[in-house]
Amino acid sequence: QVQLKESGGGLVQAGGSLRLSCEASGRTPNTYVIGWFRQAPGKEREFVSAISSFSGKTEYADSVKGRFTTSRDNPRNTTFLQMSSLKPEDTAIYYCALRTGLVLATRNGLYDSWGQGTQVTVSS
Repeated sequence: QVQLKESGGGLVQAGGSLRLSCEASGRTPNTYVIGWFRQAPGKEREFVSAISSFSGKTEYADSVKGRFTTSRDNPRNTTFLQMSSLKPEDTAIYYCALRTGLVLATRNGLYDSWGQGTQVTVSS
C-alpha cells in the first residue's frame, strides 16, 4: 500500500511562487508516475503535470507550461511542483497521485493512489 502526502500550499500574491511537495511512503512500485492535479470549487479536477520516476520525462498542461516545473528526489521518494508567476486562476486544491508503470497519463482514472490535497490560494 502506498500513501501520499502533499505539503507546501498557502496564500500568495499574484506573480508569486510556491513549491509543493509530495512524499510517498509504503511500498512504491519499481517504476511509477507521479501526477499533479488541481480542483477549484464547482469545477472538474484537471491535470497539471506528470513525471516518471524512471526516466524523468515530464508532461504539462498548456495552462501551466512555462510557469510550473515538476521534479524528483528519488532517494527520498519526494516529488516537487515549483509554481511561479502564479495567477488567481491557479487557485485550487492541488493533489498528487501515483500510477504504476512507465507511461505518463493525464486522466484521473488512470492513477492508483491519491493524497488528500493542499490548498493554494492566489490573490490579486
